[in-house]
Amino acid sequence: MNNSNISAEEKQAAKFKQMTEAPVDKLILGLAIPTIASMLITSIYNMADTYFVGKIGTSATGAVGVIFPLMTIIQAVGFFFGHGSGNYVSRMLGAKRTKECEEMVTTGFVYSLIGGILITVFGYLFLRPFAVFLGATDTILPYAVDYLKYILIGAPAMVSSFVLNNQLRFQGNAVYGMIGIMIGGLLNMVLDPVCIFVLDMGVAGAAVATALSQYICFFVLLYMSNKKSIPIRFKNFRPGVYYFKEIIKGGLPSLFRQGCSSIAFVMLNHSAGVYGDAAIAAMTVVQRIMQFAASAMIGYGQGFQPVCGFNFGAKKYDRVKDGVKFCTKSSLLVLIAFSVIGIVFAPQLIAQFRDDPEVIAIGVRTLRFQCISFPLVGWIIISNMMAQTIGYTVRASIMGMGRQFLFFVPCLYIMSAVMGLTGIEASQMAADIIGFVVSLAIGIDILKKMK
Repeated sequence: MNNSNISAEEKQAAKFKQMTEAPVDKLILGLAIPTIASMLITSIYNMADTYFVGKIGTSATGAVGVIFPLMTIIQAVGFFFGHGSGNYVSRMLGAKRTKECEEMVTTGFVYSLIGGILITVFGYLFLRPFAVFLGATDTILPYAVDYLKYILIGAPAMVSSFVLNNQLRFQGNAVYGMIGIMIGGLLNMVLDPVCIFVLDMGVAGAAVATALSQYICFFVLLYMSNKKSIPIRFKNFRPGVYYFKEIIKGGLPSLFRQGCSSIAFVMLNHSAGVYGDAAIAAMTVVQRIMQFAASAMIGYGQGFQPVCGFNFGAKKYDRVKDGVKFCTKSSLLVLIAFSVIGIVFAPQLIAQFRDDPEVIAIGVRTLRFQCISFPLVGWIIISNMMAQTIGYTVRASIMGMGRQFLFFVPCLYIMSAVMGLTGIEASQMAADIIGFVVSLAIGIDILKKMK
């Protein structure tokens, strides 16, 4: 056995020891910090676009919101292959089965690249109808098409970047994924004003900046993956049933969670569009603010997932339970603090993105409603990720779809029919409360069975 193989085995043994013996709270925090940073930077891509496009006009701001469901679809496909392959890899590393890990890393990556290319092709075949389907009004449509056509070009890089980042994270190397995501996010913030205002590209400039930064991010993550973790080797690609089945088991909840979220955003755009471009713009701004906060919570949960996967694979169930308790208690305090800030400073937050009295009025009410129920989201996310990581695919999918689809869509249509615009503004709050009750019952039942 050569020295490089010995070195790889020693690294994996050290990682196994760390993940199954280090104090759970410190381990989760160490892994969560870079994943939170990665998720926040991912959110900044859209926040930066919304902020700078907001200087153009209300309809342009609405266009970014209309195309946001596509960004969620891209993320859903990336999370499907990234979480599907990553969950499997973390369990196999815990079980010390290296060969399967090497094959799954490459297989998940290749599938994601194919998925991103298919999104680009399909999007260009139905460009304008797709923009209308996403919720573009007649006044928003020209801006939406300009934004959409460049976002579609970046789809393959976006999908694959999510996979590479998640594979690094599930192997316990989240900091390297954070570096790649951070480079892309910072580049996007620099390119946005340059493309929009200096090059006078308007709303299309925001999409060009996002696509370029995503490709840079992709190549950095590919380099990090090959240097700092199990490398991508095309000879390890295994397109058979076994690995795809494992990807489905580990990634389906993420696909449902993000994919259904995308559908819900489309329905929200159509419902809000009845009340004009200002309503769509207001929902767009609130989505960006809440997505930023929720992405930090998702990043925290993703820091917990490798700990959960390794220890569940090693049959150290008490450490899994300790991780759930720690994440739930600590996230509750942080989310309460954020909610208070959101309620108190709602007018100032909305005005940062679009200084339009009508947009601010609708946005303030919507943001305050969502902040009321936001502390409940911590348990929803942590219990969902626990179920997903240890293989409870159906239950994880129900929890993943619940908050932003199964419960949100009925609340949206019933409350809007009864209460009008106020019902639309309060629908996410109602969905969060129902989602919390369902997740509480499912999560506690899983923890009781973990013996």
